Amino acid sequence: MPVHQMPDYRLETDGMGRVQPVRKIIHVDMDAFYASVEQRDNPELRGLPLAVGGSAARGVVAAASYEARVFGVHSAMPSVTAKRKCPELIFVPPRFDVYKAVSQQIREIFAEYTPLIEPLSLDEAYLDVTENLKGMEIATDIALEIRAKIKQVTGLNASAGISYNKFLAKMASNLNKPNGQAVITPKNGPGFVEALPVKKFHGVGPATAERMKRHGIETGLDLKAKSLAFLQQNFGKSGPYFYGIARGVDERRVRSDRIRKSVGAEDTFVEDIDDFDLAKAELRPLAEKVWRYCEAHDITGKTVTVKIKYSDFSQATRSRTVSGSVSDIDMVLENAETLLASVFPFKRPVRLLGITLSSLNTEVSGQEPQLALGL
Repeated sequence: MPVHQMPDYRLETDGMGRVQPVRKIIHVDMDAFYASVEQRDNPELRGLPLAVGGSAARGVVAAASYEARVFGVHSAMPSVTAKRKCPELIFVPPRFDVYKAVSQQIREIFAEYTPLIEPLSLDEAYLDVTENLKGMEIATDIALEIRAKIKQVTGLNASAGISYNKFLAKMASNLNKPNGQAVITPKNGPGFVEALPVKKFHGVGPATAERMKRHGIETGLDLKAKSLAFLQQNFGKSGPYFYGIARGVDERRVRSDRIRKSVGAEDTFVEDIDDFDLAKAELRPLAEKVWRYCEAHDITGKTVTVKIKYSDFSQATRSRTVSGSVSDIDMVLENAETLLASVFPFKRPVRLLGITLSSLNTEVSGQEPQLALGL
C-alpha cells in the first residue's frame, strides 16, 4: 500500500450525537531492532544472516536480521531449528543495556511530538498525535519526521502505521516493512479489515485463529457476520473486541501511564503432549522469553504461574510466590517445573503451556496481578 497523507478528518459524531475529533494514532515499530543494533555496531555483520540470542545448540532466537528471515528464521524459534533452516546463521549474545539506551533515544524523539506515548516494548510504541506539540495537521508527515529523526540519531530504520485507532495503526505498520509506512483512513478501514485473514489480526494467535476457522471464520468479513452474542459465547471477554475490530472500531486509548502487571509467554503445540518430560522441555523456551523481557526492562517478580490447557480446552493454573524475588531464569524455570509436576499425571493430553511472572517490582502496591499477558 503506498504512503498517502492522512486526510484531516477533524469531526466525527459519537454514539450520542456529539461532535469530536477523529483520533490520529501512529504505531512506530523498529525494523529487526536487536539485530539491526548489532549490525550497526559491528560492520562485519552487515548483510549477513544474524540471530540475537540462543546458540547453535540450544535456546531460542530473540531477534533475526532480515537476511536471516529470508530463510524462515524468526524470533521465538528454537535455535536448533533456526540453524537447520540457515546453516550460515551467526548467533550473537544480546546486549540489553545497549538496546535500552537506544530505546531511550527513540523515546525522547517521540516526546518531541506528543506526551501520549504507550510503549509496547523496547522497539515499538503507540503515539496519539491528534493534538501534537508541533501543531502539525497531517499524521503521515509526523510519522515521516519521526522516522527520519530516528535514522539521524540512531542510524536505524523504523516503520510506521498511521490510522484512526490502535488496531489499524498496528496493522498498517506491517504493510510496508522494512523502512516504510502506510496509512489506513476512516474511509477504507472497514474494507481493509473485511479482506484481511483473521490469522493476520493483531491479537489473534494461532490457537484462536484455529478456533475461529472451526466456526467458519477465516476473514474479517466472516467475523463481521457473527453477532456479538455469538462472539461472547464462543470467545468470552474477547468477544466485544473481535466484534469491534471486524468493523474497524477500536476504542482503546493510547495510555502513557500503562503499568505492566505481569510478563508472560505461552505456546500451543502442534500435537498434544501427555509425557511429562516432553512437557517439561517445552517450559524452557517459555521461561527464556519471559526472562529476556525482564532483563531488558530491569524487572524482577515474586510470583510464577503456570497455565495448562488440555485437549478439551479446559485449563488449570498453578502459582507459587517466593519470599524474596525471582531474580534469574533458573528460578523461573525451577518454579515452573515444580508447578507443572503438581498436575502430573495429566488428566488429559496438554495442548498449551504458559508461564507468567507477576507481582513485579514495577507494580503499584495493592493491585491484583494480571495473568497471561503474552509477549
